[in-house]
Amino acid sequence: MPTLPIVLIVLAIAVAAYLLARSRAQRAAAREGRRLHSLPNYYGWTGALYAAGPALLLLAVWLVAQPVATRMAVWPVLEAEAAPNAQPALLMADVQRLAAGIDAAVASGRVPAAEAGDIPAEELRELMAGQGVALGSDVTPATRQAALRWRGLSAGGDLARTLAVIGLALVGAAFGVSRAKPDFRARNAVETAMRGTLIGAALLAILTTVGIVLALIFNTIEFFRLYPAAEFFFGSTWSPSFGGGSELGILPLLWGTLYISIIALLVAVPIGLFAAIYLAEYAHKNVRSWAKPMLEMLAGIPTIVYGLFALLTVGPLLVDLFGRNGALGVNWMQGGTAVMTAGLVMGIMLIPFVSSLSDDIINAVPQSLRDGSLGLGATRSETVRQVVLPAALPGIVGAVLLAASRAIGETMIVVLGAGAAARLSMNPFDAMTTVTAKIVSQLTGDADFSSPEALVAFALGMTLFVITLALNVVALWIVRRYREQYE
Repeated sequence: MPTLPIVLIVLAIAVAAYLLARSRAQRAAAREGRRLHSLPNYYGWTGALYAAGPALLLLAVWLVAQPVATRMAVWPVLEAEAAPNAQPALLMADVQRLAAGIDAAVASGRVPAAEAGDIPAEELRELMAGQGVALGSDVTPATRQAALRWRGLSAGGDLARTLAVIGLALVGAAFGVSRAKPDFRARNAVETAMRGTLIGAALLAILTTVGIVLALIFNTIEFFRLYPAAEFFFGSTWSPSFGGGSELGILPLLWGTLYISIIALLVAVPIGLFAAIYLAEYAHKNVRSWAKPMLEMLAGIPTIVYGLFALLTVGPLLVDLFGRNGALGVNWMQGGTAVMTAGLVMGIMLIPFVSSLSDDIINAVPQSLRDGSLGLGATRSETVRQVVLPAALPGIVGAVLLAASRAIGETMIVVLGAGAAARLSMNPFDAMTTVTAKIVSQLTGDADFSSPEALVAFALGMTLFVITLALNVVALWIVRRYREQYE
């Protein structure tokens, strides 16, 4: 049975357990002439949690473990016939596609279920082509046998999963209903279950972060086993080649990342901060009511749209100004893709990050500070400059650093607006690229993930992670150093 019907059945059982447990607790209290320890709803929630909680947890674990166990059971069928340089993941992907194609053919009635194992190879490929699925290898006897075994194990696992999950839900519902007695501390049980759920969610987020970091670390270590670390960190040439002879120096990519981010921040920080000061300190409430949402709409525009705006509008405009035949009569810009193009557009994209956060931070400054400054004879501008901004400085620094992190991690605007050239140049009208853009390019296409040209993407990601972490540490130090305490 598919996952969604199982979930719906479990939820239906949980609803029934809720009603039965609540009703049983009330009847028991009336029969024994006693008061319930908790409100009736808590007894119902106890029954529902016992019914749904363990069953859904088992379903989640089963969905993760079944494909792994199936692959381990099917791989020996392919291992004897696999080529020495074959990639198990690709072979198993073909097996899964073939098994899905056979299932679809049987379900549609084109092939009887009893004859699923006797379909000729050419007919199998036609069936797969009819479903718009292409196999990466030929349909060999081992592939066919592995696909049939995959079908059998998957069908058995699905049936066992359905019976186990629904059975556990029924058992949990019966146990939860049986505990619905007047002296049962249902509220405590529900609060304990909710606390466990919250702890589990927090642990899941932490473990996800740890998993991402470990994946970066292990693949980065593997890369440095194949490519010298000194050449990676201090090399000034970026010239990957999957045929061999690559030069993978990160310095041009780091320079392009920092250069574009600096230009973006030079655009976003003044405009965003001045807009936040106006909205918080000077704007009438009617102006603020429509101006702030209009600014925040910039954050909802997809980055691909910004990239197209850079490519089709900003780039040609800059060429018209700074190109060979431009209005200014200089020859600084050879094409529309340049650091300045990406930096300007990225700065526009970052304005709402700075303005919205800074506006909220400025509004959080106590009004008593403003009143005291104005009472001492300071003007509104002096109050903003000498009282409000110093008090809001830590938060504003956090907003700027958030915008910087957003700029460092941007990809689409760079790809479309800055070009793909990795170079060390001070000219802002030259085409350059960034670390994130090269991560995408190195992992795009039929890359051999055991080669340094593919593994370098993880080294680039690890470097970017360390830089961002250092940036956050500096920001934390600044916030703690200059933080203002108010009662």
